[in-house]
Amino acid sequence: MTARLADQLREAAAGLHAERVTVAGLLQAHGPAAHGSLLLLLAVPCLLPIPGTGTVLGFGVLALAVALWRGQPDAALPGRVASLEMSRAWAQRVLALLASVYALAARVARARRCRWAPAVATRCLATAVGAMAVLLILPIPFGNVLPALALMVIGLGLAFRDDMLLLLGTAAAGLTAILTSALLLSVVAMGTGWVVRTLA
Repeated sequence: MTARLADQLREAAAGLHAERVTVAGLLQAHGPAAHGSLLLLLAVPCLLPIPGTGTVLGFGVLALAVALWRGQPDAALPGRVASLEMSRAWAQRVLALLASVYALAARVARARRCRWAPAVATRCLATAVGAMAVLLILPIPFGNVLPALALMVIGLGLAFRDDMLLLLGTAAAGLTAILTSALLLSVVAMGTGWVVRTLA
């Protein structure tokens, strides 16, 4: 099934003709999306240097985190997220990268349960996804990559019902939050020090 989806995404990328493609259009090309695959669809574009994408898609990830927290089986994309446009070239790159992720996942991911985490607690998972959404929304230079990677691992874990990937993705999200917080605190400390020295 994953191999067929990868082929489907490559065919969809080759078949794009419109000059501008919306996120809703990418979702339509992907086909039915559950929490995991939708999370992948929102995270993958954040790896690419498309201006403003991380900030807008971060709200979509945040909506998905709320759906996970509430235990809702489906999550609707906010209108602003669904209507986000990108050029055909970028849309083709997103679909091609997504196809590659699925093709790679078919080799390493599988349904497996971990006795240390009888399915990572849903609210813990929702918190991790929400925290990564906030980092995507914040205008941090080059700050999208680590949160997007963590979200992709979580998305694969959800899609394949793979507890090991869920644990790995949640740990990656926690580490990303710690590193980003430390970086922001360092920047604030340096800025405060500069102001104090300037006013002294």
